[in-house]
Amino acid sequence: MSVKGSYTTAEPLEWNEANNLMTRLYNDGNFTLSLLVGCGIYFGLRISDILRLTWNELLAGDTFIIHEKKTGKRRIIKVNRGFQEHIQRCYAKMRPKHTADLVFISKYGKPYTTNRLNVMFKGMRVKYRLNITHFSTHTLRKTFATRIYKMAGDKSEDALIRLSQMFSHSSPSITRAYIGLTPRVMMDTYDLL
Repeated sequence: MSVKGSYTTAEPLEWNEANNLMTRLYNDGNFTLSLLVGCGIYFGLRISDILRLTWNELLAGDTFIIHEKKTGKRRIIKVNRGFQEHIQRCYAKMRPKHTADLVFISKYGKPYTTNRLNVMFKGMRVKYRLNITHFSTHTLRKTFATRIYKMAGDKSEDALIRLSQMFSHSSPSITRAYIGLTPRVMMDTYDLL
């Protein structure tokens, strides 16, 4: 936990490091957290929406629909083919009783809370020696956004507009600040010389 009144902002992980974390968690037998990390980096959802996912949604195929808790908006989620395979592997290992069950349940049978997960993420940061200072559940959403922006290349402004709409931000400039591009982009400008 951060000190009360202190300011911390979640940072994105580098894409390869995020995927590596997902794989290492799976290999260590922590299928639930492996799947949670994957859902965060591949769907770009808020943790409140990830924690409401059911197996029916994840196993539905290449798309499923959610209604975002914070905004109430309907959103269609497309599932990456490689990540679909990871979902299937985790499902086989986790063996839930019913596909209508929530996916992210603790070993005590209770749904995880964001606070509990953030404590666990701090432990993961240390255990897996992640190259990040502020690692929390929100890191996953920022990792998704940063990956989309970087993969867009010369269409990065178009990607910002799409992410802005997806994240319900009022403008692309807010999305740019959200994923931490403003200071980094300004510094990278000098490298263009």
